[in-house]
Amino acid sequence: MRLANSRLVPALVLIALAAPARAGFDPQVGQAGSQGIALNSGVFQGWATSVVDFSPGPQDVANPGGPLASAGSPAGALGSAASGLVSLGDGGSITLGFDAPIADGDGADFAVFENGFLSGAAGLAFLELAFVEVSTNGLDFFRFAATSLTQTAAQVGGFGPIDARDINNLAGKYVAGYGTGFDLAELRGLSPLLDVMNINFVRLIDVVGSIDPALGSRDSLGNLINDPYSTPFASSGFDLTGVGVINYASPTAVPEPTSLATAAIGLGLVLAARARRRG
Repeated sequence: MRLANSRLVPALVLIALAAPARAGFDPQVGQAGSQGIALNSGVFQGWATSVVDFSPGPQDVANPGGPLASAGSPAGALGSAASGLVSLGDGGSITLGFDAPIADGDGADFAVFENGFLSGAAGLAFLELAFVEVSTNGLDFFRFAATSLTQTAAQVGGFGPIDARDINNLAGKYVAGYGTGFDLAELRGLSPLLDVMNINFVRLIDVVGSIDPALGSRDSLGNLINDPYSTPFASSGFDLTGVGVINYASPTAVPEPTSLATAAIGLGLVLAARARRRG
């Protein structure tokens, strides 16, 4: 097509260059091609069972001496994502343990759930995001390479919507009831301290969505991550509702309640026998 006024061409080129690039990540739940994993999906073999560490952040990172996020409780992150929640606050974190190790299998190996909701135009939603890290030994944690292509020219407001197509490898990408999957294959060979066939801990760290460089979080490319800010409420920050396991280390690794009870009884008998011998 020929433009009627050729003087418009430079202006159109400048607009195109200024427009934020879109990587074409998958869209929000309800849009074709979304990879959100439904809570009631049969792929889940289990859920997080213990809270190893919980460090809530402030309701507003710009006021570090102010109140901490306090909605829910750490136990709300355990079990099914339908059972409860815990708010992390700005920059807060939680580390969860499991009854058996998570392992790299086909596709996503576990999924993280948040309580975002559709808002604004089709495909947009109110989302609060978090970095995801995993560990084999509980000391050395390794982060999935996150990407955010949300524009940073204007701050997303406290209840503003964002587009899932601009987000990758950040928990909270999908609305409530749909988990964000993470594939351990992406971390293979990253460090000898990480065994992707033996993941015992998952850590969530709230993304501070401020576009103020002094306050905000950055993705793996150095981009500031623009998500709803500020949210100076008890429910500030990422609201974790659960972490579902898709791939355990082996089919026999999943402990059954009866086997746990039997093991406990057996251990008690062994300890009692040793005590008698020492006596």
